[in-house]
Amino acid sequence: MLLTGGLKSLLPHALRRIICCNRAGISNISGMAEGYEQANVVILHKSLADDFEKFCHANSGPLPLLYRSKPGEWKRPSLSSDSDIRKYDKAVVTSYFTGTDCLQYRKYEYGAFTGSLKSLKDYSEQLKDMVAFYLGCSFSFEKALQAAGIPVRNVEQKCNVSTYKTAVPCYSISTFCCNLVVTMRPIPESKLEAAVLATSELKETHGAPIHMGDPGLLGIQDLSKPDYGDPLHLHPGDIPVFWPCGLTGIEAAINCRSPLVFTHSSGCMFITDPKNDSVTLRSSREVQQVHCISQDPLHYSMVSAEAAKKIKALESLIGTDPGDRGIVHLLRPDELLKACLSLSHARSVLVTTGFPTHFNYEPPEENDGPPGALAIAAMLQALEKDVAIVTDQRAMDLNKKIIEEAVQIGILKEPVPLLSYQRESANSALVFLCENGNPRRPRFDHLIAIERAGMAADGNYYNARKVNIKHLVDPIDELFLAAQTIPGITTTGVGDGGNELGMGKVKDAVKKHIKNGDVIACDVEADFAVVAGVSNWGGYAIACALYILSTCEIHDRYLRRAVGFSQSPKKTAWLSALPSVTKEEKLLKALVQLGVRSGKSASLEMEVDALPFYNTHSLMIEKLLQEAQH
Repeated sequence: MLLTGGLKSLLPHALRRIICCNRAGISNISGMAEGYEQANVVILHKSLADDFEKFCHANSGPLPLLYRSKPGEWKRPSLSSDSDIRKYDKAVVTSYFTGTDCLQYRKYEYGAFTGSLKSLKDYSEQLKDMVAFYLGCSFSFEKALQAAGIPVRNVEQKCNVSTYKTAVPCYSISTFCCNLVVTMRPIPESKLEAAVLATSELKETHGAPIHMGDPGLLGIQDLSKPDYGDPLHLHPGDIPVFWPCGLTGIEAAINCRSPLVFTHSSGCMFITDPKNDSVTLRSSREVQQVHCISQDPLHYSMVSAEAAKKIKALESLIGTDPGDRGIVHLLRPDELLKACLSLSHARSVLVTTGFPTHFNYEPPEENDGPPGALAIAAMLQALEKDVAIVTDQRAMDLNKKIIEEAVQIGILKEPVPLLSYQRESANSALVFLCENGNPRRPRFDHLIAIERAGMAADGNYYNARKVNIKHLVDPIDELFLAAQTIPGITTTGVGDGGNELGMGKVKDAVKKHIKNGDVIACDVEADFAVVAGVSNWGGYAIACALYILSTCEIHDRYLRRAVGFSQSPKKTAWLSALPSVTKEEKLLKALVQLGVRSGKSASLEMEVDALPFYNTHSLMIEKLLQEAQH
């Protein structure tokens, strides 16, 4: 492609004239008309126009609608001052239907590609009954990226941007249905937030990215083989960043199998007169943060600064140490936020709890753990995720009764499947976690352990007093160890003393600062370690953080890949799934009736870890709810 500084800086009307004659040997317009909007073009029969417009509004990320013409309308006054399909001159052609607005068109008949066209003048009769749609294009925001100091590799490498079909379905309208199409631009890791900031307010050019990291999570198998455009070279430290693409509209138009459809060719968009000015962010509510939530596969997520601030406040609340155990030394910033971002992306979650610290009683379980686990499960149910609980075989009946009570109380909307795990062979954990033991087909995306006895370095399990309780504990740790080797499964550990499953991430601090830590410290790591003064508080905080993320428009859009509609109508269901003082009070009473005791004192009273429910745990619940809902 010939791309000179002169072509880059020409005004749109001048570029359109050059394009119509194409004497400069231009093959695509990447990098041209800096600062001006470019548009994808779809032209279809007027009988399909209303449904296609609805399809665009339903999937506004990939299909920001700039203009819809009337049947046979010759001009687009809001997009250009000089285009008129009725004008055709051998010297200067200014009609987009005759090949001047776009370098090249594509023709589809009944969904089949039947040829590339330089001009549409031979179809003037058909075009009288056709409607043209102009859709925003990501080429338009490249100047904003450059202005933010972000390299644009396709411009640097003088080629068309890499564009891919994904496995992400768009929201269907009538006969219009297809999967999302995305463009990919390699962005240095240190510039990810800057790239988000530069594009997030440019709604007419697709807005913020919808995925950062492993392309496989979008169903893209090979970055070197784009469906449209050219492959791009990633520099060391570059992260693949994906934006919705207007070619999604072409896929939808093809799939409707209309007798005749015209579209622009990839990289040959219509250059408009309006400028693509960056919008100044109006408040901190609109600032977006980027967080890495997985290394294998590499995966980043997005959240508003406001939502992140709320979740950090939750983390601060539960980080108080009423038992004076020294947990302040175990705290790691943003672990709650990252864990919940990962959970928000998960489809299927496995939860485990159970610390049989009271080995002289039956049952030996303490009442710290189950309430927090059920609070998490309740919110996961409300978010329509699959959730199951795995526990010790000897405690199955007890946990079944606890789950039944939770349904009666209204904590759970339906019973949670209850599983047990036994080691029968060397690959038992792999078989349990993955379909047919295939690590490419995990059954769960995320594992959570909350107040679950964790294996120490010597292979034993210890309560806080250094008593070995291994005979009461099934080897559920093996699931967390196996998860470390399975791409796509992330893990979270919630604990309050360092001997809980997952706290291996902070074991050095446990050994140094926690009483008996050199013996009791759990040796098994989780990806995220959520430390709380009482583990139940960690469970309540996770439920509240998931609610915050679900009501965050920025995170919701990222989850949806900017297709479909906002999830906000489900807010009532999410609210009712939050923990409450009333629900937790009833559950604790039910646990007392089942003989489940307080952790420190072993008493059958309204207390957890020797702390009274009223004015301690109840007050913490109220504070967490206040932070989540304000």
